[in-house]
Amino acid sequence: MGFNYDEFFSSVSKIMKKSVIRELLKLTEKPEIISFAGGLPAPETFPVNDLIPIINKLIEREGAKILQYGATEGYGELRKLLTERISKQMKMPLTVNNLLVVSASQQALDIVGKIFIDPGDKIITERPSYLGGLSAFNSYKANIIGVTLEDDGICIKELEETLDTLYNKRAERIKFFYTIPDFQNPAGVTTSLEKRKKIVELANKYDFLIIEDLPYRELRYEGVTLPTLYELDGGKRVISLYTFSKIFCPGLRLGWIVAPEEVINKVIIAKQAMDLCTPPFNQAIAAAYIKEGLLEERIRKNIEIYSKKRKFMLEILDKYLGGIEEVKWTKPEGGLFLWMTLPDYIDCDELFYKAIENNVAYVIGSAFYPEYPEKNHFRMNFSYPSFDQIEEGVKRLSKVIKDSIK
Repeated sequence: MGFNYDEFFSSVSKIMKKSVIRELLKLTEKPEIISFAGGLPAPETFPVNDLIPIINKLIEREGAKILQYGATEGYGELRKLLTERISKQMKMPLTVNNLLVVSASQQALDIVGKIFIDPGDKIITERPSYLGGLSAFNSYKANIIGVTLEDDGICIKELEETLDTLYNKRAERIKFFYTIPDFQNPAGVTTSLEKRKKIVELANKYDFLIIEDLPYRELRYEGVTLPTLYELDGGKRVISLYTFSKIFCPGLRLGWIVAPEEVINKVIIAKQAMDLCTPPFNQAIAAAYIKEGLLEERIRKNIEIYSKKRKFMLEILDKYLGGIEEVKWTKPEGGLFLWMTLPDYIDCDELFYKAIENNVAYVIGSAFYPEYPEKNHFRMNFSYPSFDQIEEGVKRLSKVIKDSIK
């Protein structure tokens, strides 16, 4: 009889669940399957040839330093460069004390949960929302309330009604509102300027924090760049999360948090209990890459590649599914994803297996809901597949969808 660990596992570990998406993705690994399921950057965007001389120079010049432990706050040169870059983008003064380097934004989400959430604390997210954020907050036993996401961001009326009910009728409060304002994952929508201002206004009125996740912000293909919530708030009650994963290299596992100094000080303590420091070697690579002026050109090339793929996928969807009134999809201005909506009577969790049988895959939409999942949606990624795969994959998927429509 095997040893029983159940009595030893913590209460937190017992509520942890495997990622539904990761489990389903195992079914997409057959080479004949065209997958729109992952959120992977295109391999052709990775600057391998640029990095070889940079890494060689770093090893020769600073090998002993960058192979050693580093400061929890981050590699000094990288923090300085990122602070200057974000200050310029936001057009507001920041210091290195407002910025800390993390092991990509997923660690940032975990730290946010660790320093702000007590068991049972209420937070609000968009509905649907990023699964990685939901998982991080759930692991700290948050009570997550979802508010409907519209084509231009969260439904403000519903958000106000939810806050009014909690604060004025139940004498309760929320700790923070979590949002992905630019090209939201999974839906691909962008929060309008009017709604961004209203969110900040409500945060001040009801006294809650805002966590804005900005992994795709610099991947805009059309439209006008809108100010961050951090800018609109003036850096008082907003914490902003960034990553290099979509604009540089996900394998480096690098991101950063921008927040008031008081929050950064608490983040330092939390991070020290996790991993002491983000790998100095990886940070030094990123710093050298930025110093040589290569990052801006990399982002420009990424935008050129992804904007063409986005445009092509929208055209192919229209070609094979256009004219079917019950089938709709978002038209993102940037990012990596779009969101499909099918008739209410179609369960996309079940449809997934039919898609697999036809050698095409997507991510089920129900996984992105904090509560009461809606099952007639799914997410599609356009950054990773080739143009040929996009056309053939949409063709296969359209057959599965059409066969399911009554």
